[in-house]
Amino acid sequence: MNVLFSVVLPIFALVGAGWAARHYGFLGPTSARELNQFVVYLGIPALLFQVMANASWNDLNQPGFTLAFGTGCAITYALTVFIRCKQGAHLADASLDGLNGGYANVGFIGFPLCLAAFGSDSLPLVTITAILTVSVLFGLAVLLVEIGLQPKGNILPILGKVAISLSKNPMLLAPVLGVLYASFAPALPTGPNRFLSLLASAASPCALVSLGAFLGDCRGGFNWPRVSGLVALKLIFQPAVTWMAATYVFGLSHELTAIAVVVSALPTGTGPYMLANLYKRDAGTTAGSILASTLFSIASIAILISMFNA
Repeated sequence: MNVLFSVVLPIFALVGAGWAARHYGFLGPTSARELNQFVVYLGIPALLFQVMANASWNDLNQPGFTLAFGTGCAITYALTVFIRCKQGAHLADASLDGLNGGYANVGFIGFPLCLAAFGSDSLPLVTITAILTVSVLFGLAVLLVEIGLQPKGNILPILGKVAISLSKNPMLLAPVLGVLYASFAPALPTGPNRFLSLLASAASPCALVSLGAFLGDCRGGFNWPRVSGLVALKLIFQPAVTWMAATYVFGLSHELTAIAVVVSALPTGTGPYMLANLYKRDAGTTAGSILASTLFSIASIAILISMFNA
């Protein structure tokens, strides 16, 4: 329990610091957008490139674990998008809600939490979940957002515009370049690796402070029925699907199952919030989902870890 409070509560406190700074005027009216731009174009791309460029492919060769965690992400995302589209939501907004329901906060909470709960041997597995979350799932969400925002017409021109837009997205381009670097270049020298580490380490606090600053500008309430449904998908449905896939489909060991399920049960990460701001969509629901899921995950993660360690 002490581990959870030492990891999760500081995350929540950073959001509170951003809210207080904006609410009391220490940050200006454009602060949330400017901080978000830094995270989108510098901080997160540096993190993604570094993860992929330094990855050991032998450590990442865990097909059963990868598929079990990926199944939970995919089903949660697809179900959320389907439900929201059936409710009449725009495809771009439905895709963002899919991220709210299936995008685990692996980078900011997953690594320190699993290190404390399962030891250093869990970190390569957490890296797999980070790659699936911030590259594959995020990339799919961006693709659907781009398709949804293109004017209707012939599918080929639309796909061409989407491809061009995706090729310019730094959060998709960075991991691709990281893979190419790892495949054809020597290990990152100390200087550039340190540079990337400094940028990457700034991404988390800036993203969370940006989220808090956005909340400081909010004058109305959140759509709590919608937020509560997304939080239930994130904290209950996704880990349940992951557990069933790990146990009954892929037959993972107890330890691998525990790591896959606990990471699946992490609260919603800041990626959807950054994307909502980038495309000027509804960031309020995303902000509410992140806050509520982070708060409730303190109890839900404690329960899961206790069950697996029993």
